[in-house]
Amino acid sequence: MTESRSERVWVPTRALGRSVLLTGLLLLLGVALGRVDLVLLAAPFAIGAALHLRRIPTSAPEVTITADEQHIVEGGQVEAGLTVSNPDEIGYDLVVVRTRTSPWLRLEQADRPFAITVPSDGWAAIDLPGEALRWGRQDVGPAAARAAACAGLLTSRPVVTQAHGVRVYPVTEPFNATEAMPAAAGLVGAHRSRRPGEGGELAGVRQFAPGDRLRRIDWRVSLRTRDLHVAYTLSDRDAEVLLLLDVLGEVGLPGGVRGSASVLDTTVRAAAAIAEHYLHRGDRVSLLEYGAAARRLRPASGRRQYLTVLEWLLDVRPDPVDTEQYENVLAAHHVSSSALVVVLTPLVDPRAADMLAQLTQSGRYTVAVDTLPPGAAPPVRNEWTPMATRLWRIERENVLGRLREHGVPVVAWAGAGSLDLVLRDVARMASAPRGR
Repeated sequence: MTESRSERVWVPTRALGRSVLLTGLLLLLGVALGRVDLVLLAAPFAIGAALHLRRIPTSAPEVTITADEQHIVEGGQVEAGLTVSNPDEIGYDLVVVRTRTSPWLRLEQADRPFAITVPSDGWAAIDLPGEALRWGRQDVGPAAARAAACAGLLTSRPVVTQAHGVRVYPVTEPFNATEAMPAAAGLVGAHRSRRPGEGGELAGVRQFAPGDRLRRIDWRVSLRTRDLHVAYTLSDRDAEVLLLLDVLGEVGLPGGVRGSASVLDTTVRAAAAIAEHYLHRGDRVSLLEYGAAARRLRPASGRRQYLTVLEWLLDVRPDPVDTEQYENVLAAHHVSSSALVVVLTPLVDPRAADMLAQLTQSGRYTVAVDTLPPGAAPPVRNEWTPMATRLWRIERENVLGRLREHGVPVVAWAGAGSLDLVLRDVARMASAPRGR
């Protein structure tokens, strides 16, 4: 059983073949010509091969890929490495190791092979420090190793190990929204609602009623009117924020954290920043893809939801659909009518504009964030002429103008304060009286 495994794992090298061939030729010529010197000349080759092959390794080298499992963001340092171990009792003369890495992981010396020696029943490590350039699930590997033993007379078959995934989270651009939410529908939270209850926002003064707390009595008004009056407040409630990601297509070339940004880069980074802001304030955040798969992340709050959002964003990919997109995208996923819907879209697909118009007509609080990078070309394979590109941009500006005329606020993503003015207008429209 051991011999068959040894024959399967280890194979002779060309050096062993040349040694056997030379020994056989010298012996054959020595016997045929009757020359002892040729036999003596073949003796060192035969004796050397026999001495080195008296103990043959039975196990192949084992390769393990290690990488950081901690929280890594774009531009952060990655500590990866390779470990080659020898489970056999015979040492390896030489081990050649090579690995492949994701183009978005800039690891030092990862594009060249490594030649190391591994002792018997030992191991050797190769450090591959580097930098993560772009968000996503990046791979270190697969890695392959090939060992030589018995003075180079035997070599192992290539041993290939699977790739090790590294999770690189998007960098959260600074974002802050100081304006109030248009609607707060939860039970507790940090936003002022329009319903009376326990909170910090004074709503007015009314007569005392059974169930009112004594500490709410307004003695100044009570002494003036000779009747007990209490001050009542508006309740503080949380809000639901839905981040709707348009993944119908990709525009622009991704260049990493220090290069140009594509539509998906801007979309993912903006979604991470907005989610971090509202989750930090105690609101509930959910995510939904506008594409063929229509992936959905249920609304929740807290730090656990923030980590879940980051994991969910790692799998965002362009997801075009050939047929007409479903109309009631939010109704199919039971999204609350009081949720603030932030649509991250480049507005290059006509279906995205139709979707925004339908959201606004349904009465939902909708904000469109333009994620098209500056100077981006139309999403086509053939190169457009400058005149065609200019006409495309003019047509897109007309679409933006029509959306604003229909009451859809559209704002370009610019980091901190991008949504302040828009949220102020949306909150003002939400607080205005509505006709029946």
